[in-house]
Amino acid sequence: MTIAIGDKLPAATFKEKTADGPVEITTDQLFAGKRVVLFGVPGAFTPTCSLNHLPGYLENRDTILAKGIDDIAVLAVNDWHVMGAWAQSSGGLGKIHFLADWDAGFTTAVGLEADLSAGGLGLRSKRYSMLVENGVVKALNVEESPGQATVSGAAAMLELL
Repeated sequence: MTIAIGDKLPAATFKEKTADGPVEITTDQLFAGKRVVLFGVPGAFTPTCSLNHLPGYLENRDTILAKGIDDIAVLAVNDWHVMGAWAQSSGGLGKIHFLADWDAGFTTAVGLEADLSAGGLGLRSKRYSMLVENGVVKALNVEESPGQATVSGAAAMLELL
């Protein structure tokens, strides 16, 4: 069952690559007492994710934060090395969190998994964005069409804030 507006996020631990190696970040550390924009993508370095979805959040980072958002994070079912390389190559390192949901634990717990085996990618995340306040989902925008980043993009999130 997909998580819904008003639901509390399940406890999970992500990994994020830093200069000192991978660090663990729990949902409590990321969301407790904060307003956070989280967006999920099918995979780092994939075309729509790299050319459309991520750039919108990086370009609008300051505007989003100015609207009372404490943090922005992107999540993918990739390992922390891949997410770290994506952060570096995209220019997003140090600007937003690049979270590795390496085992799809969080993604499946919130019901936003996508079986992309036919395309050779296996179990991944659906493309989505959510506004989370103190661990509770206040807005959830899930893309219905593959290759689109419209309802989950930064422009759509800015309209909600």
